[in-house]
Amino acid sequence: MFRSRPRRLALATLTVVPLLALTACGGSADAQGGAAQLDVPAAEADGPLDLSGVCPATVVMQQDWQPEAEHGAMYSLVGADHTVDIEAKSVTGSLVAQGVDTGVDIEVRPGGPNVNFQPVPSLMYLDDSILLGAVTTDGQIAGLADNPVVTVASQLTNSPQMVMWDPESHEGATTIKEAAADGDPLVASGDVFPQLLAAQGIIDKSQIDLSFEGTPQRFVSDPSILQQGFATAEPYSYENEIPQWNKPVDYQLISEVGYSVYPEALAVRADKLEENADCLAKLVPIMQQSQIDYLEDPQATNELIVDLVDQYQTGWTYSLGVADYSVKAQKDLGIVTDDPASGVFGQIDPDRMAEIVDTFGTLLVNAGQIDSADIDPESLYTNEFIDDSISMGS
Repeated sequence: MFRSRPRRLALATLTVVPLLALTACGGSADAQGGAAQLDVPAAEADGPLDLSGVCPATVVMQQDWQPEAEHGAMYSLVGADHTVDIEAKSVTGSLVAQGVDTGVDIEVRPGGPNVNFQPVPSLMYLDDSILLGAVTTDGQIAGLADNPVVTVASQLTNSPQMVMWDPESHEGATTIKEAAADGDPLVASGDVFPQLLAAQGIIDKSQIDLSFEGTPQRFVSDPSILQQGFATAEPYSYENEIPQWNKPVDYQLISEVGYSVYPEALAVRADKLEENADCLAKLVPIMQQSQIDYLEDPQATNELIVDLVDQYQTGWTYSLGVADYSVKAQKDLGIVTDDPASGVFGQIDPDRMAEIVDTFGTLLVNAGQIDSADIDPESLYTNEFIDDSISMGS
């Protein structure tokens, strides 16, 4: 699995900030000294936004990394009455969708260092209170044997992962292949996507360097390298928040060169799908719409995300500037779009899923992460809960 998530630890400096001692008790209220009152109407009883009676009293959602704008669809559902558990690193409040109280609570948990970098499917099998997890398709395939999950909706349509380079050191380069032409290292934290590039002749295998630790230290000191990153964050951070750099970077999305996975898609444990079907029939359309609504009006959610980062105190840094840039990039770069095949937002394309299995099954076998690439693509997803009337253009 391509695990690049140890990426922006302490971007504003050139050293990794140590984890701070956490002295707050679990279940602590937010930084304002207590939960705000929820001032929204209740959903119409038994209507499409009423989740009471069909969903768990607290709908637990597990993200794969620290709070950030790429996770806005989840965090945008957290009501104003939320509380923050600083020790457990979670936020809980009324689940508010489309301006109404759905009758249940939502708890959003971050991943990455907060869970010792465990993959989300593993977490879902360790704790069956997690209903929805953010699982990228190559990670889903990697965990299929021991922790099978089923994707029920896409949130980010295309991966924001990129390869970036210094435009002065790679003058005139507009693609990864052009930037890599002189043989400089591609520094990454996982080998699946570099191996994908090597298999296509975009880079040579000798250029793969898996020593990326998530800081800008090496890129700043050796601008000849190519480096993994997120097009929704690093271009802004490197130009505006790293004083030792403070200039643009160039990049290409790896989704343009074969990294076709669904990033951070919403998944349910395979053995929990049927028993949660009534809940998912209402919750999945809410998640489809929440991503669209978030991108249209992100301010309050971005402020919550930044506040959570500040309260969690894990060494991760995240600013409103990055969050606002991310929202714009998600839209401008086509990272969040309707499914091109159907025109429905969040729907999984069967042909694309089959292509993903063909490509990444082989790569994961070669990487020693799975034993067999004999995988039925249809076992990885279902569109049965998708509301096909929901689109970004509607």
